[in-house]
Amino acid sequence: MAFDYDLFVIGGGSGGVRAARVAASDAGARVGLAEASRYGGTCVIRGCVPKKLMVFASEYAPALADAQAFGWQIEATGFDWPAFRGKLEAELDRLEGIYRKMLAGSGVETFDQRARLADPHTVELADGTRKTARHILIATGGWPVKPEMENADLALTSNEVFHLDALPKSLLIVGGGYIACEFAGIFNGLGTQVTQYYRGAQILRGFDDEARGLVAEEMQQAGVDLHLGTNILGMERDGSGLRVKATNGTERTFDQVLFATGRAPNTAGMGLEEAGVNLGRRGEVMVDEYSQTSVPSVYAIGDVTDRLNLTPVAIREGMAFVETVFRGNPTPVDHASVPTAIFTQPEMGTVGLSEEAAREHGPIEVYCTSFKPMHKGFAGRTDRVLMKLVVCAETRRVLGCHIVAPGAGEMIQLAGIAVKMGATKEDFDRTVAVHPTMSEEIVTMRAPVRTG
Repeated sequence: MAFDYDLFVIGGGSGGVRAARVAASDAGARVGLAEASRYGGTCVIRGCVPKKLMVFASEYAPALADAQAFGWQIEATGFDWPAFRGKLEAELDRLEGIYRKMLAGSGVETFDQRARLADPHTVELADGTRKTARHILIATGGWPVKPEMENADLALTSNEVFHLDALPKSLLIVGGGYIACEFAGIFNGLGTQVTQYYRGAQILRGFDDEARGLVAEEMQQAGVDLHLGTNILGMERDGSGLRVKATNGTERTFDQVLFATGRAPNTAGMGLEEAGVNLGRRGEVMVDEYSQTSVPSVYAIGDVTDRLNLTPVAIREGMAFVETVFRGNPTPVDHASVPTAIFTQPEMGTVGLSEEAAREHGPIEVYCTSFKPMHKGFAGRTDRVLMKLVVCAETRRVLGCHIVAPGAGEMIQLAGIAVKMGATKEDFDRTVAVHPTMSEEIVTMRAPVRTG
């Protein structure tokens, strides 16, 4: 059978674009790609990039206060949200243009419309056009979900939060994952009164307990009104705001409510199950280690598979897909020891196993220090940072590294190389410290604080 394309990609996010571009330019494949929204996907348009720019913006208020403590004569007159939002939208337009240009330059034919699977080798576009392909790659990412409750539509999600007409004076954030905590820090830094409800016992579930505990403490010290073991019971319009009833018995009115209560794979209405593609309980596309689905001609990468939902992982999965399918070199994706940054305030960087997870694998040693960094102490602040290594007691291999500090994301990228290579605690010890830095503590901790 003659196909219109060697590969058709559904989804124009980072993973889908990389796979399409490399398959076309490097492997010589005929490639088509459909995207219903904007090119760049969640990360570029409504995730990592705009969020990190908002983090930068929110950090200037404490930085200005620190500058005054260091002797600078500076006066801040407030934050201009409309001016920032205008520049933010212009930057996102620029980045989307780059994605479009890269696809065109690689010879990928693009369709700016929704697509669904008609059969194992056919994609149906929103206008009714059908395209056939030898291989089809699903890369449609994820989508924020709201709790099933009355008036849930009154609240924002992370999709809409970048496009507010005005900065809210008060904001309730519901959720305790990294998205909720990052936006709590952002809006708190921009001058909004932030309240956060999380139904669990501690925020950032799944991360190292000691590290997430410090993040929670520092968020509260910075002004975030964090309520643990608390959830939302009901919400209704109250004048220009939203009146919220909580499980802790309170009723309060906020200018805006943001639900950051999870994301679901974006598979609804795509015809996947009808074509024979197996989906999991949450709607995720089930794949093997080579990203192949239950239908041999259909593959899936990125958040839609709900494996490890990080942009660089989706890109790696896209590259491995091209290597496997178009270069005849079966390449699984290694999801172990992936460095991760959480842009809370303070920032957290982590790679490998948490202390709690490591204990399940055998005896460990824990090396940890928490201290007030030099520049914060000089400015009269009480902020603390944390440096932590989790070490296998038998092999001496560093199983996990956890950092809570300004610039933790930058630090963990380099620490991740050592952990991925299998460095031992003695390898860290043999490394000369860079002084005076916060990160030098990673190589100067000599005695474990806990064993077992």
